[in-house]
Amino acid sequence: SDTPPSLTNFAMPIIDFIRDAHARHEKLKNYVHTAWRYPLPRWGRYAMGCFYFSIPLIGGYHVMQWAISKSHESIGERGEKLKVKRLQGYGDKIPSEDGKTQKVGAGGLGGGVHLAVSDEDDQKRSKVMLERFFRQERKKRRLKEKGKETENDAA
Repeated sequence: SDTPPSLTNFAMPIIDFIRDAHARHEKLKNYVHTAWRYPLPRWGRYAMGCFYFSIPLIGGYHVMQWAISKSHESIGERGEKLKVKRLQGYGDKIPSEDGKTQKVGAGGLGGGVHLAVSDEDDQKRSKVMLERFFRQERKKRRLKEKGKETENDAA
């Protein structure tokens, strides 16, 4: 009466639905691979291979686009929604609650693993190189788009 339903009472309809869906899928597979079955020519096997290969690629692409949109919603396109825009700690050091930095890894908190260390100079250098790369890519993209516009105008 006042007791909550048990997990089995809740989960059993879901498990039965999954089991039933699996059985229906097996029946459909059997029908497709027996009733419609005839030997495909070489080009047909190639086309089916391309089709089956493309399904996870297209699905993965859409999952990645969804993840990127969720990332933009939460932190902004370039991280403008982040509260702390600067990296806290780097390499083998982390900020502690009292404001000091604490060593992590070999000889510090957590034991004996030597961690890869990149100091602030390395981070600045990497940031400059990354910004230069993005600038070059934007320039290439603008030139490519400009070339397409001139082709359309000529036609």
